[in-house]
Amino acid sequence: MKTKLLLLEDDLTLSETIVDYFEEQGFEVVPVYDGQEALEIVYENSFDLFLLDVNVPLLNGFELLKQIREQDNTTPAIYITSLNSMDSLEEGFQSGCDDYIRKPFELKELLLRVQTIIKREFSNKSEEIKIDDNITFSTTTNELKKDEQIVQLNLKELKLLKFFLQNKDQVLAHERIYDYVWDYDEQYSDNSLRTYIKNLRKVLGKDRIVSLKKLGYRFNTK
Repeated sequence: MKTKLLLLEDDLTLSETIVDYFEEQGFEVVPVYDGQEALEIVYENSFDLFLLDVNVPLLNGFELLKQIREQDNTTPAIYITSLNSMDSLEEGFQSGCDDYIRKPFELKELLLRVQTIIKREFSNKSEEIKIDDNITFSTTTNELKKDEQIVQLNLKELKLLKFFLQNKDQVLAHERIYDYVWDYDEQYSDNSLRTYIKNLRKVLGKDRIVSLKKLGYRFNTK
């Protein structure tokens, strides 16, 4: 599965250059051109990393990331900006960024910074997630255990569980689930999704995954 980046950059030429370069490196890049559009897309989609310009229309990058962090979204972020004062650097890190690169920059340097953060995030997430007192999931081995016994899941059920764990206590629209669980060339099935949900509920408990009519599903941690 490709690493997915959100790129907020209102300079169309630079945006296209970054998108082309990172797509050649095997990334998926979603470009946006103002802060409000970025905020709306972040609420509707999951990303592995944000690349954020600061001086953009409607909502600047600093305020955007502050609002994202207030929603308990910990997706790593790198600012790409021409602002070069120490005050700007300090404000950037205080707003919740993980790195800060000043324009102009070499695309290779930006790539190296992105790769470093992604690797760090992956190692940090290589852990055992406690779902309940007797249920755990290992992000390293992809094993779901109940009462210390491994629970066998098929590939779709495994992907669905991981997606829920990445977006706990959030309403996930059916379309987002289809996009994540089914490959782009596969025909998704609402009946199949209900079957996968049913099988996960047998292990996790029926109240753990809630169906919200016409909205989607929510994985409850409480």
